[in-house]
Amino acid sequence: MLTYNMNQPIYLDYNSTTPIDPRVLEVMLPFFDQYPGNASSQHKYGQYLQDAVEDARERVATLINAKPHEIIFTSGATESLNLAIQGILEQGGSGNHIITSSVEHPAVLQCCNALEPRGAELTILGANSDGEIDLNELKGSIKENTCLIVIMYANNETGVINPVASISEIASAQNIPFICDGTQALGKIAVDVQTDGIDVMAFSAHKMYGPKGIGALYIDDKYAKGIMPSNYGGSQENGLRPGTLNVPAIVGFGETCQLATNELSADIARITVLRNELESKLLSLCECEINGASRQRLPNTCNISFKNIEAQLLLESLHDQLAASTGSACSSGNGEPSHVLKAMGKSNSHIMESIRFSLGRFTTSHEIKTVINLIAKKVRELGLTTFEKSETL
Repeated sequence: MLTYNMNQPIYLDYNSTTPIDPRVLEVMLPFFDQYPGNASSQHKYGQYLQDAVEDARERVATLINAKPHEIIFTSGATESLNLAIQGILEQGGSGNHIITSSVEHPAVLQCCNALEPRGAELTILGANSDGEIDLNELKGSIKENTCLIVIMYANNETGVINPVASISEIASAQNIPFICDGTQALGKIAVDVQTDGIDVMAFSAHKMYGPKGIGALYIDDKYAKGIMPSNYGGSQENGLRPGTLNVPAIVGFGETCQLATNELSADIARITVLRNELESKLLSLCECEINGASRQRLPNTCNISFKNIEAQLLLESLHDQLAASTGSACSSGNGEPSHVLKAMGKSNSHIMESIRFSLGRFTTSHEIKTVINLIAKKVRELGLTTFEKSETL
């Protein structure tokens, strides 16, 4: 188990990145110093590394019910999404119209926006007050030149889970490839690309207790020839992602997926209890609201707006005791209100009062109780709570 020393704050920012599982690190270490060579080399060292890569590929594929050859290793979900979106658009022949949503990760929205000057036509779907898209709006947005539908599996800020199977049915009926950003879903809930009807999916190891700098792109067989590479060089990863393979990280990714395959149900059950405790206690102690509360959400995520309290100020006051977030880590430095909550129709003041808590495999019951008391105490000190003084939990 992960342990904290007395100087470390309680970590509730797992949607930003997760601590690497010690078991993952253990299997990675020999590939840094004991096994030299290049996985593309023909000698014994190279063949050993190639075998390790293919074993990891099979483990990743098993987690999402894909075939091993449908998995392409990348540096992470951002690269995977850019490769898929640009690669399908530039392949040509199927149109230039992309449909996505207003609550997507910046990796999708900024990529799509950058393609407009290059001839892409873009439709950005709205979201309701719970952060879900309107499936009728999606259907009505499809045109003859629609070449892509890009919708995330679960939102990184609110945890709201999209009706992925329904989206895939709409896309499939029109023979439009459906790209799904599965980054926040994998390792938190069960994902089956066959049942869900997903054509292309991106995800990262570091969101599920693996190393940073490694991710994957799942491509269904029917689209294997429909994506143009964005870089050229070697023939690695079916020519879609040339370059020397990061074997230690790939091995770690494989172990990460194996652990998720074995332990996901237990993780979901335990983390759900802790998340529900955090929400219910804070709702009983503070004047606050759960963003996206009425929809199906990831078991580890809650986005809470504390009335009349600036979220950043609250987090800064607990800086030495708690690590949480006001939104996406990729957007935290731009000073802009969360585009996700804004798309949900939340006011600027409500957005600035919102904190994302995301729990994980190493979160303990004691930590949750401590965080509840820390926040309730701080809210009382600010004189902005409307409920009775909390008891020590």
